[in-house]
Amino acid sequence: MKNKFLDKVAVVTGGCRGIGKAIVLRLLSEGAKVYALDYSVPQKDEVFIEDKELAKNVVVMQLDVTNATQVEEVFEKIQKESGRIDFLINNAGITRDGLLMRMSEDNWDAVLDTNLKGVFLCTKAAVKYMVSQRYGRIVNMGSVVGVMGNAGQTNYSASKAGLIGFTKSVAKEFGSRNILVNYVAPGFVKTPMTDVLTDEQREEFLRNIPLRRAADPTDIANVVAFFCSEDASYLTGQVLHIDGGMVM
Repeated sequence: MKNKFLDKVAVVTGGCRGIGKAIVLRLLSEGAKVYALDYSVPQKDEVFIEDKELAKNVVVMQLDVTNATQVEEVFEKIQKESGRIDFLINNAGITRDGLLMRMSEDNWDAVLDTNLKGVFLCTKAAVKYMVSQRYGRIVNMGSVVGVMGNAGQTNYSASKAGLIGFTKSVAKEFGSRNILVNYVAPGFVKTPMTDVLTDEQREEFLRNIPLRRAADPTDIANVVAFFCSEDASYLTGQVLHIDGGMVM
């Protein structure tokens, strides 16, 4: 249904590229006003949203999700500008891959700070406004490796596994306030983050996917939009794999 998110305000972290940008576009196409927050934002001469009508309803803001003060200030500004925050999509994330014996403490901390602490800070900042309006939808972007693990990604896997527990706990805390919290677990997705893989690594991933293809970012955005919609009004604390059958 066109404009099913009319008058809704969405915040998407990591919203300027890859899966995040696909989510921004999908929510915009349904009529939402969207704040795309990212550590690296488009330059002034760079066109972020090509559709001029959709571009009218997007606001791009720089944000370091690991900085508690900055997170508070940005979410307070959004609330003051728009009067509400309906959807929070915690999509910001990084990888710093390496085998455990070679992984530095800095690379461990960087991934846990962004992927887990960042979600904590943004959720805490947004949920107080959702509580007052007795309505909210939070979608946390996880990964299948948070369920199945992956060699060379102990930090990333730990951050995404921790996010499952965080999702379920927040869902239990705020369910009575009509705030739904769910977890999306993508598998192998075609994004700049996976473009760095070798052909051999890419083929290895595809061999483990029954559908024999990688996901497009729009495949993930479609499920996020579903979780934000009234069609999902009786779903909370759920973990949904979007992985072509990789994890069953």
